[in-house]
Amino acid sequence: MNPSAFRPLLAGMAAALLAACAAAPPRLPPPALDARAPLPASGGDMHAAWPTADWWARYRDPTLDALMARALAGAPSLAQAQARVAQARAAIAAQAASGNPYVGASADLQRQRISEHGLFPVQFLGFTWYSQADLGVQLQYDVDWWGKHRAQVAAATDQARAAAAEADAARLALTAAVAQTYFGWQADQARLALAAQAIAAQQRLLALAQARAARGIDGSDAVHAAESALAAAERGRTALTASAEGRRIALAALLGIAPDALPPLQAQPLPPASAGLPADASLALIARRPDIAASRWRVEAAAQDVAAARAAFFPDLSLKALLGLSSINLGKLLTAGSRVALLQPALSLPLFDGGRLRAGYGISRAQLDAAIADYHASVVQAAREVQQQALTLAQLGEEAQQQATALAAARALQANADARARAGLGDDRSRAQAALALLQAEDAARVLAAARLAADIALIQSLGGGYADPATAAPSPDSKDAPTP
Repeated sequence: MNPSAFRPLLAGMAAALLAACAAAPPRLPPPALDARAPLPASGGDMHAAWPTADWWARYRDPTLDALMARALAGAPSLAQAQARVAQARAAIAAQAASGNPYVGASADLQRQRISEHGLFPVQFLGFTWYSQADLGVQLQYDVDWWGKHRAQVAAATDQARAAAAEADAARLALTAAVAQTYFGWQADQARLALAAQAIAAQQRLLALAQARAARGIDGSDAVHAAESALAAAERGRTALTASAEGRRIALAALLGIAPDALPPLQAQPLPPASAGLPADASLALIARRPDIAASRWRVEAAAQDVAAARAAFFPDLSLKALLGLSSINLGKLLTAGSRVALLQPALSLPLFDGGRLRAGYGISRAQLDAAIADYHASVVQAAREVQQQALTLAQLGEEAQQQATALAAARALQANADARARAGLGDDRSRAQAALALLQAEDAARVLAAARLAADIALIQSLGGGYADPATAAPSPDSKDAPTP
């Protein structure tokens, strides 16, 4: 055959290739993402350190350490997140396998009778039955010339990294919830001890009011007021008891166990708040928040999806090969004359698809824009949380100092009341009222201590809880190494 007969065909294929390249969208630049959180440049503490991965160890509470270990070992919320990570990693393997060469072997044996009234009469063929035997090995490979498959694998990899970051975010949320609930229970226990003393003081005041009313010193209003105050104190103790039990049930749920299986908890003093805003929070926060890391990997995955959608505009090249044996005579199947071979390169050109490729590319672009917007929103939200918790912690610190002054004054008043009573210059009612005022001041101080500790944990959580993205040192593959027309 004259080779010049193929020249018009080759010219047409070249023209189609150029047309496909011209119709493809331009390559997008890398997404522009915020590198700093919108935090005040000088709003941190030079001595404040970033939380560590086991940040709860700073409170030096063995019971809390044991609760954390149990929660991290079997919490349902973590199991769900880890299952999503496993699913995403399996998707990487599936996507990567789809681009590997396929090699398969086949063996086929059939026995067929030819119709006497068919296209080829049996009288012409000379036989009615025949056997067909085929043995072969097939090879198929899609050449990823434009990097579409590489971009799809990179997108799956980035999605898996996002799932891993989300699992770390779930871990942080779980540990923060366990600490908040546990210390909330401890705060309730501390306040219950004061509530019992306050009820005893109110009972003493009621007895004194009843005695004074019996002697005609005071009227019944004083008795009713003392009864009302006693009822309020008892109601407060009931509320604290219910709160403590509710926290115990919630703690068991966080650990994924029944409340009866929860280890016994012992009341202990609350540890002091120790967290602070690091001086480099604006620069380092983005790298230390698992939710921001997940958003960043979603952006990377969406960018790879755009690259894959763009690569779909270019021709697909595939190779098929076959090597085997075929014969209608079983006795000659394994002879050299039964050999068959096939080599089939194929080029597919998307000339007209009704706009499907461009629509798919537009969807990928919109998903990338949405992922970028979600990333920026997560950065702003993280900065807001950090600033809010730092402000709350500072405000509660000032209130604690003010309450310490009030508590010292209440102790001085009680000491003076005791001294007057011993000197015979005061009565038991003044002494009981001073004791009750001191108990109320101590209760307010414990409420503030619990609030400061809760804000301390919330600030640690907003700072990332010691998170470090293990994938940042290993950037995902992309399609930029593929040849582009």
